[in-house]
Amino acid sequence: MKVVLQRVRRAKVFIEDTGTEQEIEKGIVLLCAIEKNDTEKELKWVADRCVNLRIFEDSNGKMNLSVMDIEGDILAISNFTVAGNTKKGRRPSFDGAEKPEIAEKLFEKFLDFLKSYNLTVKTGKFGAKMLIYIENDGPVTLLVEKQHTE
Repeated sequence: MKVVLQRVRRAKVFIEDTGTEQEIEKGIVLLCAIEKNDTEKELKWVADRCVNLRIFEDSNGKMNLSVMDIEGDILAISNFTVAGNTKKGRRPSFDGAEKPEIAEKLFEKFLDFLKSYNLTVKTGKFGAKMLIYIENDGPVTLLVEKQHTE
């Protein structure tokens, strides 16, 4: 699993086919790719890492607080293009991304892991065309990934 994590002041997603929006205030946006052979073990590890990374500033201006510490919000968006490989050629390869019917179930499980931390978790719609508005704070952007364990 790979996640692009961004610290945000606010963010929202507009889901084109339903015309609905989901919006969060201060917290994190997660652009999530489920990869082939991902298991619940990887998903749980990534969820835990995302909510516990100390990327918010304390009273001394040091990045010492997590989204848990500040009781921030989470906007998690399924985004298979994060699994894209750009090492060869000029067109990204998405061979590493999991099949949609499997990825959707695993993404739902990932959301369950995030929700278990009792934070506000909002999401888009799996497989839909979405517009994402992000007010990146910092900017702070990180790649969180868990390699498969054998």
